Amino acid sequence: MTGENVLTDFNAEVSQPRIDPSTYVHPMASVMGNVILGKNIMVSPMASIRGDEGQPLSIGDDSNVQDGVVIHALETEMNGAPVEAHLCAVDGKRYAVYVGKRVSLAHQVQIHGPAVVQDDTFVGMQTLIFKSRVGTGCVVEPRCLLMGVTVPDRRYVPAGSIVKTQDDADRLPEITEDYPMKDMNRGVIHVNTALARGYLARK
Repeated sequence: MTGENVLTDFNAEVSQPRIDPSTYVHPMASVMGNVILGKNIMVSPMASIRGDEGQPLSIGDDSNVQDGVVIHALETEMNGAPVEAHLCAVDGKRYAVYVGKRVSLAHQVQIHGPAVVQDDTFVGMQTLIFKSRVGTGCVVEPRCLLMGVTVPDRRYVPAGSIVKTQDDADRLPEITEDYPMKDMNRGVIHVNTALARGYLARK
């Protein structure tokens, strides 16, 4: 399901999601309000991408939003004025949530803005990312909590980690050639872009 947001004191404009024709949104997913979906994205059943409070929410080409993922954000406007603390700058533009290209958001992930997940990153099942930035080429293993931190590029977050200080984020291990999950995102991207193409072809 896709649709407009409603007018409120924290959102003075009605927006329709902007979805590239090559992106597939399952009928049991919900995409609302000021949301930008790039090319070749798979949005799976029960995913919720809701740009009706914090906005805009942006997801880059060849990414995937798997079953039960929630993407939402704190209000980015109040009575016509921006709430700067709830906005993230990426390449000179401001977002409530920015998800880059070739990012995998696995089952039941929650990305709650302000938040940024950069290109070529895998976020594992049941992870929560809130008020945080995750760098390029990272792996966040399942059931992690990231809150108020910046994860540097090419790091991995071990399964079940709670990362709430920048010192802890800076000490996260680097992805090396012997890290078992270093190439997993590539396969996940391949599967989900193929699914998006296949489901679109059946329409």
